[in-house]
Amino acid sequence: MTMAGQTINDRLLAARHSLAGQGLAKSVCKATTEECIGPKKKHLDYLVHCTNEPNVSIPHLANLLIERSQNANWVVVYKSLITTHHLMAYGNERFMQYLASSNSTFNLSSFLDKGTVQDGGMGVPGGRMGYDMSPFIRRYAKYLNEKSLSYRAMAFDFCKVKRGKEEGSLRSMNAEKLLKTLPVLQAQLDALLEFDCQSNDLSNGVINMSFMLLFRDLIRLFACYNDGIINLLEKYFDMNKKHARDALDLYKKFLVRMDRVGEFLKVAENVGIDKGDIPDLTKAPSSLLDALEQHLATLEGRKVSAANTPTQSSSNQRNVKSAVSALSSTSSAFGTAAASSKFDTTNGIDEQLKAQVLAEEEAAMNQYKSKVSSPTSSGATGANAALTNPFLSSPPAAQAGQPIVDLFGAASAQPAAAAAATKASDDLLQLGNPFADMFEGGAAAVGATGAALNANNLWMHNNGFNGASVSSAAATNAFVSDSNFSSVFGNTEPAGNDGDGTAKYDGAGSSPFDWGATDDDGGAAQ
Repeated sequence: MTMAGQTINDRLLAARHSLAGQGLAKSVCKATTEECIGPKKKHLDYLVHCTNEPNVSIPHLANLLIERSQNANWVVVYKSLITTHHLMAYGNERFMQYLASSNSTFNLSSFLDKGTVQDGGMGVPGGRMGYDMSPFIRRYAKYLNEKSLSYRAMAFDFCKVKRGKEEGSLRSMNAEKLLKTLPVLQAQLDALLEFDCQSNDLSNGVINMSFMLLFRDLIRLFACYNDGIINLLEKYFDMNKKHARDALDLYKKFLVRMDRVGEFLKVAENVGIDKGDIPDLTKAPSSLLDALEQHLATLEGRKVSAANTPTQSSSNQRNVKSAVSALSSTSSAFGTAAASSKFDTTNGIDEQLKAQVLAEEEAAMNQYKSKVSSPTSSGATGANAALTNPFLSSPPAAQAGQPIVDLFGAASAQPAAAAAATKASDDLLQLGNPFADMFEGGAAAVGATGAALNANNLWMHNNGFNGASVSSAAATNAFVSDSNFSSVFGNTEPAGNDGDGTAKYDGAGSSPFDWGATDDDGGAAQ
């Protein structure tokens, strides 16, 4: 059973990693689902980004991928190998260094998926059985192991070294080191060519993605291999007997591998890769091999043909030049293909096509922006924008003449006079809004609103808490009468008031809190 292409096992495993807070394990799980398509680019890009982060454990990431390769499902195993290969090619070199220095390799030499027919993995037409995919998984794992071993032996990746006549690493290498390097390169190339798939085997997205990665590596490996052979031929006639024997053996193996590389490129052409993107193979003349063997026989003291002896030196020079010229054209073709970034995208998207699409999208966005008026423009659009944008709207004309309310300033005269006209008991029991008096007309608005709200409120009638009706209810409500209030709190009104219940402060006292206080003779304080 699947859910949006992913199985329930994939969903449950991802959820378990999410609950455990294992973000890296979740990303590895997402890249190696049971869905029979290649790992998604967004997951691969995130893992590549993780290899460049200093706080991400490279051993932990590698062990997670190796652990996923032990799954019983061939799709999960295959996708874990593809993800590892992708990180080798595009990730930080620390990932490659760990795999080369670690003993944890892909032990899949006996892998065999005996499950039922996957029908393309998850419903893809023309799919293959896991039983048929198992040999390719074993060969692919062998190549990745050999790739790690070659890095361990040489301390660099053949797919990432410089190529070419001037700056090529193998082109400028000395003879002794070259004789030690070429066997390592041959072993990695042999492991790649042993993948040995045909066009009818590339029937699902998983094996297709692995084939593209192998094709990318093949172009770079053979470009380095060709540079090494050219360097070897140029130094061959200056070598001693032992080195010449080893060099001749390497050249014979090179001719065999050149034929196998040609077969691999034919498969690539049959599966849809543009013929212009496949480099041409130009073989060296067969007469070169005879010249090399004759030179080795001379060094070993064996008898050679008398007819060739007088002109041996000049003939060898011509053969070497012609061979170097032929191999140089091959090196140029493979170097151009290797330098191209077209096959660096494993999702099959051409970089030129991608740039064209992005340019068209940007042009469409600019055209859309030109149609939309600026928010500050005049007209109906500007008016509508002013209504919806509070930063563009100006205050209404009716409110333009109103003064700005100062919450921290002194109260105006009108609210002060209104407050002075109220009784002390009314002020105590008035539970209104203390900030409403600061607004002009706020007290009246609050009183009107409170009266309207309290009319239907049973608790606000005849209980002394209705601020709007305190003055009328004071005659009948003993709780709020002046006599009861005075008996409880005392006479707080000073003797020298104006009869309206408002105390006055004449400024003669030392403190305004001396209002209503009496002196020793019982008179009012002045």
